[in-house]
Amino acid sequence: MASSFFARLPVRLPRTQGGRIALSLAFVYIVWGSTYLGVHVSLESFPPLLLSGLRNLLAGIGLFVFAIQRRPQRPTLLEIRNAGLVGTMLVALSSGMLAVGMRTVGTGMAAVMVATVPLFATVIAAVAGRSISKGEWGAVALGLVGIAVLNHGDASAGSAGGSLAILAGALFWAGGAHLAGRLKMPSDLFLSTSLQVGLGGAVSTVIAWTLGERMMDLSFAPALAFLYLVLVGTMGAYVAYGYLIRHTSPIIASSCMYVNPVVAVALGAVTLGEPVTRWTVIATLIILASVGLSFWFDRQRVTS
Repeated sequence: MASSFFARLPVRLPRTQGGRIALSLAFVYIVWGSTYLGVHVSLESFPPLLLSGLRNLLAGIGLFVFAIQRRPQRPTLLEIRNAGLVGTMLVALSSGMLAVGMRTVGTGMAAVMVATVPLFATVIAAVAGRSISKGEWGAVALGLVGIAVLNHGDASAGSAGGSLAILAGALFWAGGAHLAGRLKMPSDLFLSTSLQVGLGGAVSTVIAWTLGERMMDLSFAPALAFLYLVLVGTMGAYVAYGYLIRHTSPIIASSCMYVNPVVAVALGAVTLGEPVTRWTVIATLIILASVGLSFWFDRQRVTS
């Protein structure tokens, strides 16, 4: 299980489950917040869909090699199919659309838009038949207001298309997460993660190649950013996120969605000189408030 993985690492980690949960949260908060910068730098040499595909395909292969060494229970064809379906949603469609959108949208703005995942999750839950309170719908409406404010005054040529691509990626992530909680998946955390990431990456790579995307001249900074995305941003972060999914509530595990934008905005401002305008700050506060409200109403529904 996941606990044995932590025990084998060559660094001293917390021995309690609470400590490991805290470490996993901090890791996901910081790393997934920094991947927006990694994608931005990698796009200097990688076309967007090919970047998403190769990043996840290589990470999936690495996780699969590690997983089979632990001799997990062999997955059924149904579990493999389900993992591929979820991986296509989370990787090929969600990560791919994010990379496409980030060609014209800054790292901080992209991260704030991705924070709308819980809002899309609320809409998907309603379509699936779950009763949604007026407060939850209010949180969704507030999030849409935040998106409108975020794009206020941005007249760049590719801004609208890039924003729509990122929002589509957030919708696909919410849909994939919804399916992941309802479909039968491989019982082993690492095998399940490797199949989702690897199969999703393979689908994205095939789509990219079919559409004519090819590698550009590879320079040092994009190559280093790509390695970071594969080893840390995908392999490490997905395992930490999977650990949270299995040992905490969905609310706690999904809290990264409203912490990551803060990290991304800060890194974009410090390293890339991206402007943090008044509208960016206002929109960030509105969207984070809407996501926080959606989590609060969800907790109220569970405890009532």
